[in-house]
Amino acid sequence: MGLTNEEIGDCREAFANFDIDGSGRIDISEVRAALQSLGQNPSDEDLFLMMSQVDDDGSGELEFPEFLKIMEGRKQHIEDLDDESDTIEAFCALGGNPDKTGTVATEKLRKVIEDFGLTIDIENLIRDSDRDNSGFIDYPEFKLMLA
Repeated sequence: MGLTNEEIGDCREAFANFDIDGSGRIDISEVRAALQSLGQNPSDEDLFLMMSQVDDDGSGELEFPEFLKIMEGRKQHIEDLDDESDTIEAFCALGGNPDKTGTVATEKLRKVIEDFGLTIDIENLIRDSDRDNSGFIDYPEFKLMLA
């Protein structure tokens, strides 16, 4: 998914604010400051990875089109996290942990489905998802079940 015209305008403004010498390029410390001004807070590792993926000419500095590639990637990353947040919330509500550890008891799943009067074939979902037949669903199994 690309950036909207408004987002591109915000990026252009941030880029210009941090291109102090007007060279049309910003270095890694300026990229960090620009991202932070746009509400992003990448780790050193994320910043290095982003730079290496988009610094097409290997200059160690970014031109505006390269900066836009970073912003598009960050937007997609945030959307991907948001897409998974509902799954994590459901996992936690049933007994799992926010960091995707822990498990959900299959009995609890059955009870929730029954209590809400849902017409889901829960037995089939459990059979397909609880591959080790432990009676507990871990996060990867839970995510598979909802897919």
